[in-house]
Amino acid sequence: MSSVHSLSRPGASKKQAASVQFRNVTKRYGNVTAVDDVSFTIEPGQLVTLLGPSGCGKTTTLRMIAGLEMASEGQILIGGRDVTNLSAADRDVSMVFQSYALFPHMSVLENVAYGPSVQGASKKDAYEMAMEKLSLIGLKGLEKRAPSELSGGQQQRVAVARALVLEPQVLLFDEPLSNLDAKLRRRVREDIRELQQSLNLTVAYVTHDQEEALAVSDHIIVMSNARIAQTGTPRELYEEPADLFVADFIGDANIISGDLVSVSGPTAQVKIGNVSLLLPHRNAGHGTVKLAVRPDAIFLDENAAAPGALAGTVRKASYLGTQVEYEVDSAIGELFVVQYGRKEPIAPGTPVSISFAEQRGVAIVPNA
Repeated sequence: MSSVHSLSRPGASKKQAASVQFRNVTKRYGNVTAVDDVSFTIEPGQLVTLLGPSGCGKTTTLRMIAGLEMASEGQILIGGRDVTNLSAADRDVSMVFQSYALFPHMSVLENVAYGPSVQGASKKDAYEMAMEKLSLIGLKGLEKRAPSELSGGQQQRVAVARALVLEPQVLLFDEPLSNLDAKLRRRVREDIRELQQSLNLTVAYVTHDQEEALAVSDHIIVMSNARIAQTGTPRELYEEPADLFVADFIGDANIISGDLVSVSGPTAQVKIGNVSLLLPHRNAGHGTVKLAVRPDAIFLDENAAAPGALAGTVRKASYLGTQVEYEVDSAIGELFVVQYGRKEPIAPGTPVSISFAEQRGVAIVPNA
């Protein structure tokens, strides 16, 4: 669950959201390069997610924004101010960590008021600041409870209130939902997004969960092997992946081969077996191309002889309530398929015809 360390200066007042800028930032630990020549900008008032698998450098990047790690090379600016060599206490940011670690012997109010108190605010002022934030995030009335008397979602809100209480220029989240159950994760991520937008906060948010990133972000920075693989809006990353890693990492894409046979303006004719599709060419040349095909952009028809379709056989079907997931054997390899709204799954062993959506969910992956 999540602990909050307040990293802001005392005496903070209402202030404008700040930008965050990395200029060719590298972080090394001995011979290991954890972050390699990374540059990006988070605009004021945006929620930008650092997304990637374990060990890609996303958490180290977040900790360098916070000042908990110092850059080996490059420059870090917050609100246009060079903070590269400043300590965490001088950066005017707050961080919500993965583990809650709320003080168990303190009430909710005392936990939230702790930051202002240790930074010089009077007890009265610290409690007023804490109550304002508890009211803001919907915990008014629970201020006298101990953390152990709260649900996981309520503890998460206390953690956010602790981070907000000194009104930092930038708010940082490190895997804030990883210890919540699936239903609660959805609700708390919506709360975080609503709070970020209503307060016009600049937020850097780390997760390895693609769905979480797509749901909350203005922009996503996908990291792989200490570098940035692609930056863009959730839709850009999903519909126009820059390479095979991004295509595979975002949204469970099927990576298949096709043959680009002709180009006309911005579109190309691509053949997948005996199926022909018109797709944006994305500067790909004639010949074999790699395609990222989303699971819900593949259609299955129990009429196994449908014209202009691939032949396949359902190997496995999993009913998940709102959707059915299939593994389908075909001439182009095994495909992962998702169908929504179907009550009865197609039985394993059933021959099917396979077709593809042209307008969404199928993209040529350049330079693959």
